[in-house]
Amino acid sequence: MDFFKRTRTIQYNLPSRNKNESFDKFPEIPLKPELDKNIELLKSAYTNCPDVIFREFIIAGQINATLLYIDGLSNIEEIDQHVLKTLIQIKNFEQDKSFESVKRNLAVSDVKEISSISEVFKQISSGNPVILIDKQISGISLGLPMWDKRGIEEPAAESVIRGPREGFVETIRVNTSLLRRKIRHPSLKMKQMNIGRYTDTQVIIAYIEGIANNTLIKEVTDRLERIEIDGILESGYIEEMIEDHPFSPFPQILTTERPDVAAACLLEGRIVILIDGTPFSLIAPCTFASLLQAPEDYYNRFLMSSFIRWLRYLFFLIALLAPSAYVAILTYHQEMIPTSLFLTIAQSREQIPFPALIEAFIMEITFEALREAGIRLPKQVGAAVSIVGALVIGQAATAAGLVSSPMVMVVAITGIASFLIPRYAAGIAIRMLRFPIMILSGMLGLLGVMLGIIVIVVHLCTLRSFGVPYLDSTSLLKLRSLKDVLIRAPWWAMDTRPKSTELGNLHRQPYGQKPNPSKGGE
Repeated sequence: MDFFKRTRTIQYNLPSRNKNESFDKFPEIPLKPELDKNIELLKSAYTNCPDVIFREFIIAGQINATLLYIDGLSNIEEIDQHVLKTLIQIKNFEQDKSFESVKRNLAVSDVKEISSISEVFKQISSGNPVILIDKQISGISLGLPMWDKRGIEEPAAESVIRGPREGFVETIRVNTSLLRRKIRHPSLKMKQMNIGRYTDTQVIIAYIEGIANNTLIKEVTDRLERIEIDGILESGYIEEMIEDHPFSPFPQILTTERPDVAAACLLEGRIVILIDGTPFSLIAPCTFASLLQAPEDYYNRFLMSSFIRWLRYLFFLIALLAPSAYVAILTYHQEMIPTSLFLTIAQSREQIPFPALIEAFIMEITFEALREAGIRLPKQVGAAVSIVGALVIGQAATAAGLVSSPMVMVVAITGIASFLIPRYAAGIAIRMLRFPIMILSGMLGLLGVMLGIIVIVVHLCTLRSFGVPYLDSTSLLKLRSLKDVLIRAPWWAMDTRPKSTELGNLHRQPYGQKPNPSKGGE
């Protein structure tokens, strides 16, 4: 069965636009032999753009030319030294073969011929200067971009104790080079496309030929090509447009800032999507088990990693169910609480005017507000305000008789448990689902908690990520797939790739054998 036939096929149409906007005024207009007409057309497009430079000069004192570039995006020193100086002082210039003579004498490695006005726009907006020559119907694009960029450093949201300390940056070519350093094989392929009417954002689809499923590659490419939008400023724009179930709280595409995580997913047969202007890359397909896997699981010894993973699963359940279970037991099932403990809780709740459900809502909303405030505040004061604020407000609320001490403890444990979830998007989903389960527990007790769990499990069973079942790797019928789910098996035992990335292929490709493209699952 081809799972991709069951995925969504949607044309992403945004609200209507004026078709005369932006570069649509110049749809693929070819360059003219008259230099003056080309410059006039370009200047009309770049009205009120003082950073766009039109530098007129004469090649070898014989023929007029104009150099176009955007100040701040192009390497001006290289332009002066290896372009203008070279062309003005060129020797043995053949006027009847001016175009070939110019290309031959340029001391620039990346030289490209362009033939339309729209190509001129794209090249100079990418930082590549363009030379237009009189009596020529083609221009010359020079690969001399240069702009300020952030240095490679460890991602703040995905820090590890043991592992690489480098992360993706906002420049896409730096990110592709980081991937190439990890995977030094020509089978690492990268498809390039541009998305966005105004931003024309560069997007790269990375995969390993012979390992990645060919149907998966085509599906990812088709979904990206269907996107119609004014601009892409961050990977979240693309993630929301290509996921299978946009109304689900659970993420169906992984995000990461770490090149080692992206490289590991490529080796598993997944697809990595790199977007220019953001350090966050997208990884597809995604399964539920991958949301609870951290990079450090694979760098430490497998016994310690397996123990930490089990601890992570336990606290995942605590983060989802602890307040609901407390409300249900305290409201409907007091007989489950030991007598001495129940008397202590009853004494602490003696002056509380609210039922347990309202009390839990007050504390949970306050805790979430403090957490978001800590993120938005400056780093110097954010951590102190969030921690001190939680302590002060909790103590003040208890003293004022608004909430009880046991409820403060339950909410604090729940908050700590939510920090153990390695993926931020998964943590948000759990925090959001906690509230409806609390309402069910307040109405139906433990029956409501079980009902909420059943609804979540059924929902997870219906989810798919690019055709891959969301719970595929957690099936008890596939015991071999559990060696990287329930535990982190030793490396010598993980001799096959994840079954989920092969979409039901009969043959799983062992890591140590040469990839066979015929088993790509077409």
